[in-house]
Amino acid sequence: MTNDTCIRLQADIDQIKSCREKLKTNSKSFLQLVQVLALAGNEVRLKILFLLEEENELCPCDLSDILGMSIPAVSQHLRKLKDGNIIEARKQGQTIFYSLHNKHLKVLRSFFKIINQQNLVTV
Repeated sequence: MTNDTCIRLQADIDQIKSCREKLKTNSKSFLQLVQVLALAGNEVRLKILFLLEEENELCPCDLSDILGMSIPAVSQHLRKLKDGNIIEARKQGQTIFYSLHNKHLKVLRSFFKIINQQNLVTV
């Protein structure tokens, strides 16, 4: 049987205050990151985001062909990502091209870097 009880002799009040302040200072960043990760937590949406990073922009028809999904299914995922302000749309004639919002690239690139590094290790 393990003992998960914490027995602290003295609290470091300065450390506790400092940590609380760090959380408060970064609260907006935490919220933005949570929103991005919540949407990217779906495998299909993560794949879409990865492809948009790799190719800069794609249309729903391209994504449908690449992912082997129907255009309406892909469009539902794109709508969620667009509503979450993670991707943006550009219309050219009757075709809509999607790309990543620049403000999310830094966060997402770190995940895509991990994906690409794991791919190199397994090859």
